Amino acid sequence: MRTFRCDLHIHTCLSPCADLDMYPRALVKMSLAAKLDVIAICDHNASENVRYVLKAAEGKPIRVLPGMEITSSEEVHLLALFDNTDALSILQDVVYGHLPGLNNEAVFGCQAIVNDRDEVEGFNERLLIGATVLPLQDIIDRIHSLGGLAIASHIDRESFSVLGQLGFIDEGMHFDALEVSCTIGIEKARSRYPDLASYPMIASSDAHFIQDIGRGSTRIRLGEGTVAELKMAFQRRDGRCIME
Repeated sequence: MRTFRCDLHIHTCLSPCADLDMYPRALVKMSLAAKLDVIAICDHNASENVRYVLKAAEGKPIRVLPGMEITSSEEVHLLALFDNTDALSILQDVVYGHLPGLNNEAVFGCQAIVNDRDEVEGFNERLLIGATVLPLQDIIDRIHSLGGLAIASHIDRESFSVLGQLGFIDEGMHFDALEVSCTIGIEKARSRYPDLASYPMIASSDAHFIQDIGRGSTRIRLGEGTVAELKMAFQRRDGRCIME
């Protein structure tokens, strides 16, 4: 085992609020420059660029986890992380089946699908910035049924967080971990939220711009950079743990 530096919340240019410089090859290059060992690609309600980031990272000393940042009907953001794109594709079909609306690029931004050769493959026309009609608990259950991790996004933010939208975290929701913004970090979050002491916490960059990749990260003791290992670390099992 060793300590992995993990940034488990990075967007690509597919997210309408992300910069167009966040294309797969540039993203991997910056992640390596930031000395990250594990990254997770989590675009808003979409995942088309994940496979291209995986391709861009082939043969390089970094692990890419397929993921997505889903918006529930309560307008709560949560991360879904998987070890493979098969499970992510199943969840993607569910999300698209419950995501109303079309994107207005002039208002919300471009949603570019870019391959590992820096070529534009197309554009996603769905309203990715919007909310699904799926309840939060339903999304968590679906993630777990597919073998993934469900992590509450940026709980310290007033908007689009489980605390900001609902005011509390129901223990029955069974989040695998809680994410805090890089501006606060885990130590301050522990002090601010003493009632959440039983939950594992991670800090991520939530990068929408290339220079922000790695600005927030978490050191995690793992055997390898997989979802199964992360789950053990979140549960402090067999020597795996978050290095707070």
